[in-house]
Amino acid sequence: MFEKLEKAIKLVENGDISEGINYLHSLKQIANHEEKIMIADLYLKWGFLDEAKEIVIELLELYPDEGQLYIYAAEIEIEQENEVEALDYLDEIKESDPAYLQSLVIMADLFQMQGLDEAAEQKLLKAKVLAPDEILIDLGLGQFYADIGEYKKAIPFLNKVIERKEEVDSNAHLLLADAYVHIGKFEDAFVHYEEGLKDNIELNALFNLAFTAFQLERYEYAIGKWNELKELDPEYIPIYLYLAKAYEHEGVVEESYNIIKQGLQIDPDNKELLVYGGKMAMKLKKHDEVERYLSKAIEIDPGYIDALSLLSSFYLYNEQYEEIILLLEKAIADGEYDPQFEWDLANAKKQLDLYKEALNHYENAYTSFKDSKEFLEEYGYFLLEEGDREKAKAMFRKILEIDPANIEIEEELMRLEQW
Repeated sequence: MFEKLEKAIKLVENGDISEGINYLHSLKQIANHEEKIMIADLYLKWGFLDEAKEIVIELLELYPDEGQLYIYAAEIEIEQENEVEALDYLDEIKESDPAYLQSLVIMADLFQMQGLDEAAEQKLLKAKVLAPDEILIDLGLGQFYADIGEYKKAIPFLNKVIERKEEVDSNAHLLLADAYVHIGKFEDAFVHYEEGLKDNIELNALFNLAFTAFQLERYEYAIGKWNELKELDPEYIPIYLYLAKAYEHEGVVEESYNIIKQGLQIDPDNKELLVYGGKMAMKLKKHDEVERYLSKAIEIDPGYIDALSLLSSFYLYNEQYEEIILLLEKAIADGEYDPQFEWDLANAKKQLDLYKEALNHYENAYTSFKDSKEFLEEYGYFLLEEGDREKAKAMFRKILEIDPANIEIEEELMRLEQW
């Protein structure tokens, strides 16, 4: 029979699917019970679920206490997206059955798919009690806790898998690396990303390896890995923003700007790339490009605070005070708000001699910037110009609380106190 099954397999693998399946149908008529399970396996593998189910149900009627048959039946129901029926089959397996452990793991997967995390955890922990040294249970628990964001719980189980020094799936290293990243242990994450990528390149893991290097300020290494990933998949968009940031950290601003332009060729409406492009254009004094990038980002997302704030600071640098007012007052009217808007509007209106309005914005900004020396100094001198010496002195005193060595402010305060 094995040779006949091999013939069916070869027919399907060679593309003669219809002939292979028909041949398998004919074998079903002469197969014994053990051989029928092998045929059901092939049906399941090739997606002929109804044919597989027919065999398994037939055998279950003959062997109602055979746990492995219930496993087969449950797997078929899962493939057909009948989770409730799958659980019913798994519930039939007795604790004394060798298939019981496997049933607990499958149940845990099903419960997790349904969002029943507590029930899934209970099944896995029960499996751990029954088979405390089973490496696949440790891997399952590690995966489960990582999936629900309990990274500190995941780490001991994943470490146990790796410490066994058996044939370890690279996935265990990558899961462990991800868990370490989420709790901020980047050095440990870096080691396991490298280990997990030794024999198999997985794009997300390669990105995460580079990101971990970036967090560790190993910018040159990160650049190398992100460029490697860019060669493998030029349309992997997250690369471009972080690669640009890494180049900026290395002081290669022109290359950072070029990387952003490459990313925007693939995804021209990526607002994060547009804002970073504006930032790099500002550093390179490409003023026309700054406004073009940032205006487009705001057009895509009128409430994008980073774009609004950066464009406002650009206008401030270029003394375009009317543009600041138009930009930020429209944003506020549209329901967008950031305390920096108040400070920028105060500055712009002060420059345009709109002192009452400027004062109102400074007062609104004060709550958010009362610990900023730069704001307190600007606000203090504005108050002084407006004749409010007492309030100006209060601002200067606050500066000295923050920075007692500020001689210029100390002298200004002394002059005011002598009046």
